[in-house]
Amino acid sequence: MSVPAVSMVVVSHNMARELPRTLRSLAPPYQRGAARELTEIIVVDNGSAVAPRREDFLSLDADIRVMIQPNPTHSPVAAINAGIAAARAPLIGAWIDGARLASPGLLGACLAAASLHPRPVIATPNYQLGPSLQYLSAQSGYDGRAEDRLLEDIGWPSDGYKLFEVSTCEMRGGPTGSMLESNALFLTREMWDELGGYDAAFVEPGGGVVNADTFIRACALPGAQLIRVLGEGTFHQIHGGLSTSTVESAVRTLQQGSRAYLRRRGMPLKSTQAVGWLYDARLHALTEPSQAQAAHAGAAHALTAPGEAAHG
Repeated sequence: MSVPAVSMVVVSHNMARELPRTLRSLAPPYQRGAARELTEIIVVDNGSAVAPRREDFLSLDADIRVMIQPNPTHSPVAAINAGIAAARAPLIGAWIDGARLASPGLLGACLAAASLHPRPVIATPNYQLGPSLQYLSAQSGYDGRAEDRLLEDIGWPSDGYKLFEVSTCEMRGGPTGSMLESNALFLTREMWDELGGYDAAFVEPGGGVVNADTFIRACALPGAQLIRVLGEGTFHQIHGGLSTSTVESAVRTLQQGSRAYLRRRGMPLKSTQAVGWLYDARLHALTEPSQAQAAHAGAAHALTAPGEAAHG
């Protein structure tokens, strides 16, 4: 078997509606600049009532493997680490929330960004579909049916870039603002090994703030360079998750996750290397931040809700 250039590890839990769309958004021809032979997709199911099967996705022109986590837990950590261990490519992307769609040039842009530095930490901004952050829009009736109509109205997937028109950026200050995590986090195989993957201590439902912790630790690896990909992103589909369903659950998840992080790391949760290098995927242009931007990187990050992960 030929070795792919990039492996995508996607964690799923009870996402019968969302996962097929996610995988379609990661497969050609929707995904531009990342041919079938360059990409493998590893789906790790973490305790779904009805587990996905490889046969479910044969219509996609993609190399897709489906793994079943044998001992699923409420945290996705073991599942995503199993997928990372099974990945064959030198560049591995962790997609901890399988309910997120990709923009059409995401994989090609991340492959291009990986060539810009020997030790890259590649991240794309997170967005949520709908008129506002989903724990707010859900109060006004935004649900799966409303989202289905939204995607139909923009003709998805014919033009995936229209997702930007019907979504809200999760990051304070927009795509170039303070960054704490990314649902599409790409590291080399060597850097994932150095990092030890996601920390198994994060046993909270959904993993708590394990995705933010992983991003922070990756940026702190010796010689690592954060490269933020602009013009691409991931888009969360609503599915009743911990941090997107209600204001109360979002606040509770953030508070519990932040306290657990403080206990484990001995410091408050805040953004690190928030700017880094900016790679504009649409223009193929790289910008290094000014000293003022770099100083902003260490500023405390005020989260309204932590990133959500798939769990059992």
